[in-house]
Amino acid sequence: MARPVGQPRNRNRLIPSRLSRSLDVMTERDIARDAVRAAISLGDSLPASVSDRRELMGGWGKITIVGGGQSLLDQAWSFAHRCEALWTRFDASSDVQRLNWSEGVPTEVDPLTIQLIGALKRASVISGGDFDPTLLPSLLEIGYVASLADSRRMTTLPASARAPGNLAGVETRDNLVTMPVGTTIDAGGMGKGLAADLVCAHALDDGALGIMAEFLGDIVVAGAAPDGQAWRLAVEDPFDTEKQVDLVRISHGAIVTSSQLKRRLADGSAHHLLNARSGESAASPVQTATVIAGTGAHAEALSKSAFVRETPAYLEWLPTQNAAGMVVLADGTQQTSLNWEAYR
Repeated sequence: MARPVGQPRNRNRLIPSRLSRSLDVMTERDIARDAVRAAISLGDSLPASVSDRRELMGGWGKITIVGGGQSLLDQAWSFAHRCEALWTRFDASSDVQRLNWSEGVPTEVDPLTIQLIGALKRASVISGGDFDPTLLPSLLEIGYVASLADSRRMTTLPASARAPGNLAGVETRDNLVTMPVGTTIDAGGMGKGLAADLVCAHALDDGALGIMAEFLGDIVVAGAAPDGQAWRLAVEDPFDTEKQVDLVRISHGAIVTSSQLKRRLADGSAHHLLNARSGESAASPVQTATVIAGTGAHAEALSKSAFVRETPAYLEWLPTQNAAGMVVLADGTQQTSLNWEAYR
């Protein structure tokens, strides 16, 4: 996974976003914020930052706010926990589990859940089906029933549940969702990436100059970095978490790492990254895949393909999807897409 490292104080130049917005969609606030970023880069003072690490989604997350105080930080965490409560499969009252048990009956959900469903559908299309959020029954079959953080929290599904489900048949209208009978969804990694995207967007809207949301291997950064240039993020060595295999700089966007080493069953026989064609844990020499993209949701949509495609073809495909990537293989070697170098 990736993790933030100390920011350099050398501010001789402003690194522009490689995920730039067109001027015709920039708001007055966007323009004002970019002016502040430029002033920070050229000036002698750094904006104040606040940061906190808290439990989230069965693990730990970290949020850093640039140019904001504790109130903005607390608001960001409240938003993150709201996403978790809506999308977890380990709580019968969550939107996701109510949908999974809806048996074809139209069900009202939070607007954030409508955004999640849209993101899941787009990810399936973008990945050519490699990303399939309807495989939850298969995930339960291989033994991933209880939360790895709290074994008392279990996932249950109706007897009608089948994998794969009919994702294309999931219909949304306003805040109503109709799921085909037998189809279930699992937010999975998309829940992390999309939550980080939304937390960052809302923090900027609430007045933060910049923000980093780091949720269990998914990092999204937006607005001003602490040094006014770019966030420096280390890519962790999957075999020795005290070491790093690379260091990248991102001024705006996301870096996401998927790993078949992190969430394995107790006997080590299976992991949570399923091959959508077989319904079983993907068999691949790729141990981790790290993707840089414009959003956490887009990076999540692309990262799973690393475990079911041939590595050379996967790394050639990423730039065509406006993304860059690195994979770490079982022998410890790393391979990157041609455009990865642009982020070093």
